[in-house]
Amino acid sequence: MRRNLEIPQGKRKPLYRFFEILPGAISYGAIILLFLLSWFSPVLGAIYLFIIIASTLVKAIGVAFRTVQGYKVIKSAGRVDWWKRLEDLEDPHEAYERLHGEESKSYHFEEHLDNLKMMAAMEKEYPKPSKVYHVVIMTAYNEGEEVLGPSVEAVKNTSFPNKRIIFTLAYEERGGEAMEEVAQKLASKYKGVFRDFLLVKHPDNLPGEIVGKGPNLTYAGHAVAKYVAEKKLPIENIIVTSLDSDNRMAQKYLDCVAYEFITHPNRQRMSFQPVSLFMNNIWDAPAPSRIIAVSNSFFNVITTMRPHALRNFASHSQPLQALAAMDFWSKRTIVEDGHQYWRSLFFFSGDYEVLPIRIPIYQDAVIDETLWKTIKAQFVQVRRWYYGASDVAYVGTRLFVSRENRVMPFWKLFPKFWRLLDGHVTLAILAPIVAFGGWIPSLMNMSAHTMVAYNLPNIVSVVETFASIGLIVSVLVSFRLLPKRPAKYRKGKNVLMVLQWILMPVTSIIYQSLAAFYSQTRLMLGLYMEKFDVTRKVVK
Repeated sequence: MRRNLEIPQGKRKPLYRFFEILPGAISYGAIILLFLLSWFSPVLGAIYLFIIIASTLVKAIGVAFRTVQGYKVIKSAGRVDWWKRLEDLEDPHEAYERLHGEESKSYHFEEHLDNLKMMAAMEKEYPKPSKVYHVVIMTAYNEGEEVLGPSVEAVKNTSFPNKRIIFTLAYEERGGEAMEEVAQKLASKYKGVFRDFLLVKHPDNLPGEIVGKGPNLTYAGHAVAKYVAEKKLPIENIIVTSLDSDNRMAQKYLDCVAYEFITHPNRQRMSFQPVSLFMNNIWDAPAPSRIIAVSNSFFNVITTMRPHALRNFASHSQPLQALAAMDFWSKRTIVEDGHQYWRSLFFFSGDYEVLPIRIPIYQDAVIDETLWKTIKAQFVQVRRWYYGASDVAYVGTRLFVSRENRVMPFWKLFPKFWRLLDGHVTLAILAPIVAFGGWIPSLMNMSAHTMVAYNLPNIVSVVETFASIGLIVSVLVSFRLLPKRPAKYRKGKNVLMVLQWILMPVTSIIYQSLAAFYSQTRLMLGLYMEKFDVTRKVVK
């Protein structure tokens, strides 16, 4: 019996509505509680504030450590010849005999030897690299060739053989004649480059679908599955990577994914998550977009070092056989990437994991025609990301049910639920509490001139200074991650890349707190976001 994995449409049941309201209720409640405690007693308000500030300090130290650690790991993984390691898997016994005893400090070399030894002993359990295929599905709405072309070119330039890559351009009918023209032009240009270049046009207004990327991906997935069956390709050996129109994968990405796919026996019950770096056009973006782009790049670098908390984001790869079994992606959410984690987790009854791939896929920072349009478009993008709070209800209603209706053990799912809820609440409350919280205990109780309340703003300021260590480390590492400065910009642009971080408190409040509150408030009121607002990435 196929398990129902879809998000409900229309009127929700009371339990589902409770969990939709929960993130916003806690976020608003956390702010209100600071005022109430401070009114009742400035000391209680100060203690409450200290708990939040102290957790911020601990997280800041963790951010600094994980950022440096993640940067080193990404650089190490990028130096590996993943294609050579794939070739070793073709004859694992011979490769193990050749490499055994060799000393190497390259990334996970000892693990590579262990993989060869394991595969040599159980060769029938593992697919040969020469039998593995990649399907790349790139979604498009109304983007021009100047955006789509470089992304297709990046796939073409990977070190994985093009003749085992099936490129699929999944474009929207609502994109009109201009989109159709671009699609046909790309298909003509890349004819014969890949094993096949498939054009899949997603019809408009299909029943049961929102206006978003998920329905487009799913429609293309069905077309790919049909193609694979007609060509009699081994569906169990095919990996699907979803790409946005501005995504450009690193040269070694497909090799690394294929390697990890082959060497993991539980390969059908996992997905592969690259490091998403918003660096394609970082030098062209205005300061607010640069800060958001770099901050989110760091977040992705950090999460790749925390596999237990890793979830799907933006581009990711997953076996075609598993995708077809679960009917691909959700057609009812604008955050189909992060939601795919929960969808897969419940489909496989908890026996599912996201494996970090330390090879990046590069994305664009938001740029529109004017600065004001860019500021607005950036807000539209992050509020869509933070609508991931809608997954709290999706997970909560599968956690807090009777044991016989639960698809995985309570104590295995509860920590994941808690991290999901805590993450969205923290996004909403942290920036305003850190920025203004130090003044609230004394302002709410002017008559209580306690030493703690009087000195609280200064104490908070000192703690924030220590917490800024994470920001300083991030700034230093950001220069190592940045692509080479274009010749059209002078060296003075480097100074702006440092000075931009003065805007960090403002961008945190607007693009984290306000965006998170916006999305959570929509959920509380039942004003569901059911249209994927495409953010423009103007090419300069």
